[in-house]
Amino acid sequence: MTVQILRKKFTVGQYHQMVETGILTDRDRVELLNGEIIEMSPVGRRHAACVDRLTELLILQLASRAIVRTQNPIRLGDDSEPQPDIAILKRRDDFYSTGHPQPADIFLVIEVADTTIDFDREIKIPTYSQENIPVVWLVDLNAEVVEVFQEPTAQGYQNSQRFQSGQTLMLPEFPQMQLRIDQILG
Repeated sequence: MTVQILRKKFTVGQYHQMVETGILTDRDRVELLNGEIIEMSPVGRRHAACVDRLTELLILQLASRAIVRTQNPIRLGDDSEPQPDIAILKRRDDFYSTGHPQPADIFLVIEVADTTIDFDREIKIPTYSQENIPVVWLVDLNAEVVEVFQEPTAQGYQNSQRFQSGQTLMLPEFPQMQLRIDQILG
């Protein structure tokens, strides 16, 4: 006999209601992806250091031209509100206090991964592509590479490249911004 396991999918509105009523609190390290509430992995030392390095590098290069958002939500459709490690956003005077950034507000999403590399590559990156996030960087701390995904479609990113030590990354919207892979990985 086959047993079918049913899953309850949630909308962003329902997810926010869970926060407002105290079902989920700020102590719960969760994010909403494709209608499912996903528990986030604990942040290790290498991961934290890489996110801090990237944040500093990006703020120094993009100050007053973009907002560098670290480990805060972005809204993707009605069923996803992930918390990427870093999102580079269009400047807004209110710093998105009236609503989380949506795909049209996002230049770049960066995910840093050591223990979650498969989840990020197989679940998060396809979600970003389906929601038309123009560029995603996946910093793979284990392989010591940065994978760059561009040209989003509903089926996935059409262009991906791997960058390693000695190479430099640029963001098309900010050609003056250049980051060496060695700077990112430390």
